[in-house]
Amino acid sequence: MGYDAYRTVGGRGESLYEDRRSEFLGCAVPVSSEEEAAEFIKSIKRQHPAARHNVWAYILRLGAERYSDDGEPQGSAGMPMLEVLRKSGVCDVAVVVTRYFGGILLGTGGLLRAYSAAAKQALDDAGVIRMVPLSLVRIVCGYSDHRRISAELSRFGAATVDTDFGADVTISVSVAAENTDALIARVTEMTAGRVIPTREGMTYGRDDAS
Repeated sequence: MGYDAYRTVGGRGESLYEDRRSEFLGCAVPVSSEEEAAEFIKSIKRQHPAARHNVWAYILRLGAERYSDDGEPQGSAGMPMLEVLRKSGVCDVAVVVTRYFGGILLGTGGLLRAYSAAAKQALDDAGVIRMVPLSLVRIVCGYSDHRRISAELSRFGAATVDTDFGADVTISVSVAAENTDALIARVTEMTAGRVIPTREGMTYGRDDAS
């Protein structure tokens, strides 16, 4: 799996859209798998057992796209919500819009507008963020080098994930992928080769500068 930057939501977002006495309650959350998305959808249904419809859609970074009209006319609910996700450029996101019927039929056009609006408002409330690939780097050094190395980390935007003080000091850091080589070279140089950081894999982190 390649590691590329992507957009998702920063947390849980909620919305309320009303049209002719029908209420559309939107909820958007970050998810990382189809299992997480399915559990989120089930949780919303448990919260609203009396609701007429719980329409949902989700997009995952690895390519899965799913939606359900949950009893609404075909094409009037789930697909418009999926299109909202697509146009927002997000992934690893699931959204459910719960409808409480107000007694007046809205027609296909009215439903499309309502479900799209509720989904979009839930996304906006959650806040869209950018996730960037980070390298995980392990640095094993003596106590005499620890302070100097720690002082250098901020120059490369590296964040300390964990520090273990044993016979040696083991520092685990995350750093932007493009800064990894420079960080490793700097630590190796400043310790005259006594300390050579090692790559331990990849992860993702929030790009707070975006």
